[in-house]
Amino acid sequence: MTWFPRLPYPLSAQERTAVIKRELGVAQREIKSPEFRNFLQDVVATLKQGTGASEKAAPIVASLHHAFLERGLAGLKTQIKYTYHGFVANQHFTQANLQDQAKLADLRHPAEWYPRARELQRSIHLHVGPTNSGKTYHALQRLEQAGSGIYAGPLRLLAHEVYTRLNARGKPCNLITGDERQVVDVDAGMSSCTVEMVPLHSTVDVAVIDEIQMLGSEDRGWAWTQAVMGLRAKEVHLTGEERTVPLVKELAVAMGDDLQIHHYKRLSPLKTMSASLRGNLKNLRKGDCVVAFSNVAIHSLKNDIESTTGKRVAIIYGSLPPEIRAQQAALFNNPDNDYDFLVASDAIGMGLNLSIKRIIFSQTRKWNGRFATTIETSQIKQIAGRAGRYRTAAQAVETPTDQTCSPDAQTSNMSPDVSPAQTLGLVTSLKEDDLSVVQRAMMDEADPIMTAGIFPPDDVIVRFAAYFPPSTPFSYILARIHNISLLNPRFHFCALEDRISIARVIEHVKNLTVRERIIFCASPAGIKDNPDDPMIGMVRALAECVARNSGGGILDIEPIGLSVLEQDVARYASRSFLGRLEHLHKALILYLWLSFRFAGVFNTQAMAFYVKTLVEDKIEQVLSQASWKPRGTYKGKLSAKRITGPKSVSEMPDSERTDDGTVSGERSRQEPWSATFEPYLDLVGGTAGSGVEQKSPARASLDLVSKLRGLKGLPKPLEPATTA
Repeated sequence: MTWFPRLPYPLSAQERTAVIKRELGVAQREIKSPEFRNFLQDVVATLKQGTGASEKAAPIVASLHHAFLERGLAGLKTQIKYTYHGFVANQHFTQANLQDQAKLADLRHPAEWYPRARELQRSIHLHVGPTNSGKTYHALQRLEQAGSGIYAGPLRLLAHEVYTRLNARGKPCNLITGDERQVVDVDAGMSSCTVEMVPLHSTVDVAVIDEIQMLGSEDRGWAWTQAVMGLRAKEVHLTGEERTVPLVKELAVAMGDDLQIHHYKRLSPLKTMSASLRGNLKNLRKGDCVVAFSNVAIHSLKNDIESTTGKRVAIIYGSLPPEIRAQQAALFNNPDNDYDFLVASDAIGMGLNLSIKRIIFSQTRKWNGRFATTIETSQIKQIAGRAGRYRTAAQAVETPTDQTCSPDAQTSNMSPDVSPAQTLGLVTSLKEDDLSVVQRAMMDEADPIMTAGIFPPDDVIVRFAAYFPPSTPFSYILARIHNISLLNPRFHFCALEDRISIARVIEHVKNLTVRERIIFCASPAGIKDNPDDPMIGMVRALAECVARNSGGGILDIEPIGLSVLEQDVARYASRSFLGRLEHLHKALILYLWLSFRFAGVFNTQAMAFYVKTLVEDKIEQVLSQASWKPRGTYKGKLSAKRITGPKSVSEMPDSERTDDGTVSGERSRQEPWSATFEPYLDLVGGTAGSGVEQKSPARASLDLVSKLRGLKGLPKPLEPATTA
């Protein structure tokens, strides 16, 4: 069996069996079966053709080679396992079975998945323009004038902002996000949602879908495509970037809808500076925002700016809870405190109203999972556009509600006490080497979005899975439907890696139905391609609760990590401690998300909401008191030669998280990342001598459990979600 790796010693038959069982996930009885022997013979015969064989001549070698390049040894092992399960499954398929599977995997016409929406003659209004051009404002004005409507946004912060705005103006509106429901009135005509939660079952007058360029996202694009094609609204208003126009035109034709395009210009001027800060943090001015692309760099910059200037720094990045991001934004926006500066990731690109006068890029390269790459033009433009905002959130609340959507209304809101000079937005870089990249991006046009994301409906996956033996891993079924699917050139398959990662984690949990596995794979678990990721144990524990149909009380789930709440912030404040709080918050969000789908199992929802507020308070305390010092001083931009990767997946740029594909595969052949980030090790793993455990979160002590069990007056659990 020459396909085994070369070892310094021969393997016995028993050892070979153990290796196969461990690496391929193949049961003992399957190893001894004729099917497995035939499979090995095919593999060996194919490998003998050599790694230079073409994909057509040696498909097994080609698939294994591709898997290794994409995800390293872990990808190779997974692909071997999938190859075996495909071999076994194919032995039982008739030609009719294969034809039926091909029909199910024909995803070329996603508009036909929503027949009720196709019955309506919809009018689509596409509002396009740069950041701070008033496009979303005009779309929301039309929503306010309607009798019934839906807002769908990319973030819970945005959904909550519209929910608050509509209710404040006398339009009863309910809030629907994955992990939160606020029902103002069961008969309310308005709903504000995150885009994944749009209710496709109700007919409304107006729907607003924000940040429409997200339909091109590799991870979440399917949700925007679903909303555009499936919402039953007489008017559908889309807001986003100019580069979406060609694709939206084609989608409108495919759906048979009328399309009107509204173009907007930026309300306040935006200028690229001719000089950088030359690496000198003393050149910072009040209202500046320094942008970095990893949590390590963000915390290091915060510390260096505060020690250099003597002023406080607010920070915003993706793994912070939305509530904390909003609090940090409020601190920065307040002109009467000493929070003069903001250090942020690309999370500021959408979702927060920030009074930024100048955007400063600390670097123009970021880690994409395998190597460092220059930031895309569209991302630089979106981040840079946050400078010189036309109005803050407070000013927006004061806007009269009777303004029309005429072109002149774009500038009719300008406050009389705000001069054009005060609203000028500036863009530059921290180091001179990056300035040319920023200047070129600001002058260039971003590439048009060519494809929209899709993902097969649940019913299609359930019917597809029925063709396979019960022992077939669900992750393989997802990979199989992807591999044989037919797509229109204007669409791409979305979110596969995220869902497959979760499917692998719960693969050995027994008694889960296919639909239950689908729900878990769609959850915001954010599993990382890292065996030490604490979310792996959390997801598996929650899946086992569903499989048993019991044991879902929040105090009974050990991996959730409640013990961190007992530690004193003043004593334990460190980057590691903050990371544990962020993990706990993420675990609570996942618990709440599942509690709306398995209400009978996860029945301590009210307590979970209460603990979530405790965690948010603790995170706020850590950020306000944090003063840990990195071993070394941040000198501005990490040079292109030295940016070879983050310490872990948690250090990925926020735009690459989404919210959360796997990260591995080939590493850069440049200098090892350990050398690049050596000065910041205490920010990643905790300050030496801090006393913070670096192990997996432990069960909370009996004192904490007793306190939580004895809580009185908690709100009643919210009703289960009625949407997918």
